[in-house]
Amino acid sequence: MAEIIKVYKEHLPSLRFIGKCYTNADRDGGFGHKWMEWFQNGWFEELEKLGGDPNIENSFLGFMRCNSSNFENTFEYWIGMFLPSDTSVPDGYDFIDLDEASIGVCWIKGKEDDGSIYGMHDECILKFQEYDMGNFKNDNEKRAYFFERYNCPRFSEKDEQGNVILDYCIYLSKQ
Repeated sequence: MAEIIKVYKEHLPSLRFIGKCYTNADRDGGFGHKWMEWFQNGWFEELEKLGGDPNIENSFLGFMRCNSSNFENTFEYWIGMFLPSDTSVPDGYDFIDLDEASIGVCWIKGKEDDGSIYGMHDECILKFQEYDMGNFKNDNEKRAYFFERYNCPRFSEKDEQGNVILDYCIYLSKQ
């Protein structure tokens, strides 16, 4: 069973998220098959060559945005990385420019193999609200921005019980 073991606020500079966008039509249960495609095609290596931002954790991201009142038609699942805001976008990739902002972060500890660390969105939202971080940022299309951050070594190295830690983050409004 997965559990939230840490909740905190983090500040991010202006960034450019570079990756590829998928929708609900691309789901096959989830997006694991798309991640396999990324690793098989060396797409992360291409992005890593662009250089990271020294002010943030340069991890692989599953970046999502949607309008909760129209989830089915607005949900986007992006795979990619945060890079400096002036980074040129390579052919075959798309991007989202993000203003400087704070994010809420939950560390979800559990088993990656059984999927228990995924699907904890609602629990994280409740934790953010409990920690006075319920002021989620929406863009001009009323979409919230949230992401899974696959930090190494938290996510890549299992503890003695076989657990890993997934960072689940959401952009907060300035209020």
